[in-house]
Amino acid sequence: MSGEKKSTVRAAERALDILLCFVDKTQLGMMEIAERTGLNKSTVFRLLATLESKGFVKRNQYTEKYELGFRIWELAAHLNQSDDPAVLFLPEMERLRDELDETVSLYIRDGKERIRIQAVESNQAIRRVAPIGARMPLTVGASSKVLMAFADSKLVQEVLAGSRWPDHISKVNYLQQLKTIREDGYAMSVEEREAGTAAVAVPIFSRRGRLVAALAVSGPVSRMNMDKMIQFVPDMLEAASKMGKMMKD
Repeated sequence: MSGEKKSTVRAAERALDILLCFVDKTQLGMMEIAERTGLNKSTVFRLLATLESKGFVKRNQYTEKYELGFRIWELAAHLNQSDDPAVLFLPEMERLRDELDETVSLYIRDGKERIRIQAVESNQAIRRVAPIGARMPLTVGASSKVLMAFADSKLVQEVLAGSRWPDHISKVNYLQQLKTIREDGYAMSVEEREAGTAAVAVPIFSRRGRLVAALAVSGPVSRMNMDKMIQFVPDMLEAASKMGKMMKD
């Protein structure tokens, strides 16, 4: 590859890195973007100017910070959503939320992390949930354990051997948990990822048996004890079955 082509690819990668900074924040200052990407200020300034000229970012006139521009939404409007779980499953998630009166979330695995791709928040006054788009490790949490329990053994071994594995979690006990989850069809967690919260999750499989996502119900531990979460499981499994049948494959 020529030097000019390498430079072009690098510039494209850096521009994409800047856009990815907005996954978990709606507005960012130039210095924040530089810190997140590891790029120097002058490079960030030039790339932001280019992205702004193309409509991918815009600068808020009041805060002087950058946010995603209209071109992002134009592209998103043309996504093929006919088999997108976040779109397909939303009505059933809303029905489940109304039935159980707790927050319902949808997680998929991306590499060695899980991503919250959809959520329907509880109408309860007290609730605490991660934002849509939030990335979390596969080591803790009910949804993580569901995604791991039905993953291939190679991935499980890679996660177990990874540098992000928490020292306080026994790998032997964790593998036993995954076995139990496969047998029972659901996972529970109490204050594993965040203090004061509990969650129960079930897998969603396509018609052909492919693991599509993890369906989770979460809330404060004051409302969601073990008995309550077990009571949720039949309704969750029924909802997961309906969702799986919506998938083409």
